[in-house]
Amino acid sequence: QQHPEPSEPSFRQICQKHEWFNKPQNMFSAVFVVLVTHRVFVNRSLTLENIKCYGFDMDYTLAIYKSPDYESLGFEMIRDRIVSIGYPHELLRYTYDPSFPTRGLVIDTMYGNLLKVDSNGNILVCSHGFRFLKGENIHNYYPNKFIQRDNTDRFYILNTLFNLSETYLYACLVDFFTRCTRYTNLLTGYQLGDLFMSYRSMFQDVRDAMDFIHDIGILKERTIKNLEKYIVKDANLPVLLTRIKDMAKVFLATNSDYSYTEAIMTYLLERPKRSWRSYFDLIVVDTRKPLFFGEGTVLRQVDTDTGKLRVGTYTGDLQHGTVYSGGSSDIVCDLLDVKGKNILYVGDHIFGDILKSKKRQGWKTFLVVPELTKELHVWEEKKSLFEELKCLDSFLQHFFKLFSRLVKLCPEFVCDVAVGLCLQVLTYRMDISYGQMGSLLRSGSRQTLFASQLMRYADLYSSTCINLLHYPPNYLFTAPPVLVRHLSCLNT
Repeated sequence: QQHPEPSEPSFRQICQKHEWFNKPQNMFSAVFVVLVTHRVFVNRSLTLENIKCYGFDMDYTLAIYKSPDYESLGFEMIRDRIVSIGYPHELLRYTYDPSFPTRGLVIDTMYGNLLKVDSNGNILVCSHGFRFLKGENIHNYYPNKFIQRDNTDRFYILNTLFNLSETYLYACLVDFFTRCTRYTNLLTGYQLGDLFMSYRSMFQDVRDAMDFIHDIGILKERTIKNLEKYIVKDANLPVLLTRIKDMAKVFLATNSDYSYTEAIMTYLLERPKRSWRSYFDLIVVDTRKPLFFGEGTVLRQVDTDTGKLRVGTYTGDLQHGTVYSGGSSDIVCDLLDVKGKNILYVGDHIFGDILKSKKRQGWKTFLVVPELTKELHVWEEKKSLFEELKCLDSFLQHFFKLFSRLVKLCPEFVCDVAVGLCLQVLTYRMDISYGQMGSLLRSGSRQTLFASQLMRYADLYSSTCINLLHYPPNYLFTAPPVLVRHLSCLNT
């Protein structure tokens, strides 16, 4: 059951405010929006009553950046940086298109392709620039439609929402050089006279440009100057943190530096006669996750007046109101006097926040997936297509059982041409509803790499951590039992 705070608008108020909800044909969708988008989803059972400490990341967790404005800002900055180091000025014509990139894609730095894969490395979607490859064209690059994704020298996984702008810029570069008649297209790059530009070097230039705008702070400066445009301010955030702090310890662990953290958290939490730092028992900046969950770095105190670090390693007890820099997850446990199994860590980075904290420390995990709101809307609208996909899969199973002889006589026509074509059409119709690269979590009836990691490492997940407000402090999140296949077959 859900327990909205008094500040939450009632269903009737929402209906009165939005004319769209007042139409009878939209009433079911309205109920779906109000109830489902506020849910926290469960992969492994967890009792909030047993959680003694809550940890939060900042970027895309407590501070949600407005899309596509923020991604567009990042894209323009790295695009301009790329041009400033010598890339053609024609690239300035490109503008950010939010319908193209999605999180969880893989860049093949050898062939310049963007890949959407499942947990085993099987290719679900492949694009070269903005041209989507099909069938034989994919086999020319990948004979088995498969990649060894653990080859990190060649394949780079785009895990975070910060990666969206550089994903799109890389696609722009491949698109531009592929179509530009001045350059000769080769298998692993482009040739212009005695100059060869590989896909790998282009990828590294994009990565360096992204690191450049973060390191010198121009992206942060533009963000701070226009916080209302780029950051969502939710009045329920201080309500959530206050409620949690009344029953457990709370810490903030962010990769951002102190000055940026100060500006963002002041905007989100500062209230008359109450500092944003009062919402936390411990604040750690410059954590350098995922290193933070391993050996970590030197723990130092931050001078909150100047933002500078104090010389030497801090070895004392926890001082409330003090801000620290660096450190490790082990140090956090020591300072707060809590065990890993009693910590629920909330973050948005499937690798840096969730996977490492789960595997190395045994912390309970809550993954924030802002894209989930759109995923749920599209899923409800297109659910009938997924049912058709399931029917086709079931049809294939029965067909092979009943007409195995006919299949042997004419397998290509029966499977590939007839049912296979229907499956391709249905999959395309589903995927295009989410965007050009399809859903973050699936392609047709097949799960993506991101979805498999979410299910494996996130105990809980939701579109925002604010949704915890809809559950009582002692709530038991119960996951349905997952049976091994031979047992699930016996159970049906």
